[in-house]
Amino acid sequence: MKQFMLDEFKKVFGGKDGVKVYFAPGRVNLIGEHTDYNGGHVFPCALTIGTYAAVRVRNDRELNLYSSNFESMGIIKTSLDDLKPYPEADWTNYPKGVMWAFEERGMKLPSGMDIVFYGDIPAGSGLSSSASIEVLTGFILRESFGFKAENKDLALIGQFSENNFNGCNCGIMDQFASAMGKKDNAIFLDTATLNFEYAPIKLEGAKIVVTNSLVKHSLVTSAYNDRRNESAGALKALQTVIDCKTLGDLTEEEFEAHKDAITDEIQRKRGKHAVYENQRTIKAVAALKAKDLETFGKLMNASHVSLRDDYETSCEECDILAETAWTIPGVIGSRITGGGFGGCTVSIVKDEAVETFKETLSKVYLEKVGKTPEFYVVEIGDGPRAL
Repeated sequence: MKQFMLDEFKKVFGGKDGVKVYFAPGRVNLIGEHTDYNGGHVFPCALTIGTYAAVRVRNDRELNLYSSNFESMGIIKTSLDDLKPYPEADWTNYPKGVMWAFEERGMKLPSGMDIVFYGDIPAGSGLSSSASIEVLTGFILRESFGFKAENKDLALIGQFSENNFNGCNCGIMDQFASAMGKKDNAIFLDTATLNFEYAPIKLEGAKIVVTNSLVKHSLVTSAYNDRRNESAGALKALQTVIDCKTLGDLTEEEFEAHKDAITDEIQRKRGKHAVYENQRTIKAVAALKAKDLETFGKLMNASHVSLRDDYETSCEECDILAETAWTIPGVIGSRITGGGFGGCTVSIVKDEAVETFKETLSKVYLEKVGKTPEFYVVEIGDGPRAL
């Protein structure tokens, strides 16, 4: 990949002198969906697929950004003096947002850059291509200019830029998973405190299979921000009757005892998902530590049902994928992953069932949706790095 990126840079900008190549991973979340902005726990892992960049620092303030994924858009030119989000700037609003966020934190960028990006995460698949490019950009700025920023800071800067520059009110999970990834480990993260632990993923005789529904989601324009506001409404209502800072503070029993304080039926459903999903995540990690994959899988399935019925962030296509997967012998668990409204499902499948899984889902999906889904048997990788 390093040679590919150097060749791409030469093709676009001419010459390879002084060019450095970097990578940051995408992520898949095993369980704990829409809990990250509700003060709950999440359980993502970084992938070996992600975003690459070939970078050369300039001696002026110009920024020349190019993506090998969007060749027809050509080089998008801007400057450090114009770090504002423009609709026509398209995908470059993500790296520009991180540059803006660095400057907002007092880390002034001394010079511009020529950058070629390339991602092997399918865009709109819910595997965090946006967080990947944000963490990658932060890593590039730190390495190029010697800023004092730990990987955890890069995650927070990425979230800040997506919230305030790109207008998506996302939680911290995606950026944290990309910035803090560790090979063969998932990250059990308490999003209220940012306390975390690495949990080894030893799936003896099983694989993590990501299935792309090919329904592209866009969190900025989707109902994602609505869900966040509805959850906040549920919390506000509960706070009139019980002392809690976040929905993640509550057990299922506490929620059931006080849920009538939430008079809005939709807000009550959103609150229920946030509370129950957080508890499912805690139980799932305990099950994994106890080598009880069967319980882990059942909790994954319950997570999907909750996302379908209570949080309503699934879609018909992802429901077909998950519900079909549940009928296949050897499938331990399957659920929609990521922000929702499209994207991917994540499944844990026994080795001997992987081919049957792919064949069955392809057949059913073609019949019902008219498309063949894409499959990725994924590996858990490390965080950002220079190549």
